[in-house]
This record gives sequence, C-alpha cells and structure tokens, in this order.
Amino acid sequence: VAPTPVTAASRLFTSSALRFAAGPPVIQGEGGKDGEMPTDEQQATGLERFELLGKLQGQEVFDMEPLQMTHLGTTENPIQIKSYWPTRIVGCTGYPADSHDTIYLHLNRDLKHHRCPECGSVYQMDFEGDEHAGHH
Repeated sequence: VAPTPVTAASRLFTSSALRFAAGPPVIQGEGGKDGEMPTDEQQATGLERFELLGKLQGQEVFDMEPLQMTHLGTTENPIQIKSYWPTRIVGCTGYPADSHDTIYLHLNRDLKHHRCPECGSVYQMDFEGDEHAGHH
C-alpha cells in the first residue's frame, strides 16, 4: 500500500488546528481612529491593558507592596510568601527592616523552608497557582 501523499490542503488543516486551539483571551483595545492619536485605553494590549483596566476600576491587579515583616521568621513560624508561580525571588533586609543589605533568596517548592544567610529569617512559599500552568 502506497503512503498518502502530503498535499497543501492537508498541511493547512494540521497547522490551522493548532492556530485555532483554545488559548488565553486576547486583551486589546479597539485602536485609534484615523487621523487621531490613540489613547492608552485604545492602544494598550496584554498585561499592560489588564493593569490599566484594573486601575480604572480602582483595583491594583499586581501586588507591588513591600512585605510587612512582623517577626523574624523561624522554622516553627516562617514568613509566608504567597506565589502564583512555582518560584519566587524575595529580598530580605532583615528584622527589623533594613538591618542588613538586601539578600535575594530564590524560593521554590523543592524546599519547605528557605533561610536568609545574613539574619537567619526563615521564609516559606505558599504556592496558590495552577500546578500545570506553563506546560504545553
């Protein structure tokens, strides 16, 4: 039996199935009108548009506030770091704040506790994201 020849139509079908597969929603504005300079609301796309629309509704969509250190983290009572990603970089300045230069710690799910080598404060990542996010 001879193999089926590959035709242009069969190649289009196989690639178009991938192109039209379900994915994240497209977040974009309507664009500027002819002859006018577009506003941020009209031309922003992706995460920039998501952040802009959140600010217009009075919401901060990205938590950019510094972590409030109320105690020195210990293995019994570590500083909890919320993360929607499997890894997170945290800058420790000691307790009380600014006790030492910033030491960056790479938190991940492999270790339960991460300790600052300068002050000994213990951090624990609280992973709240999707376990399978980012896998294709």
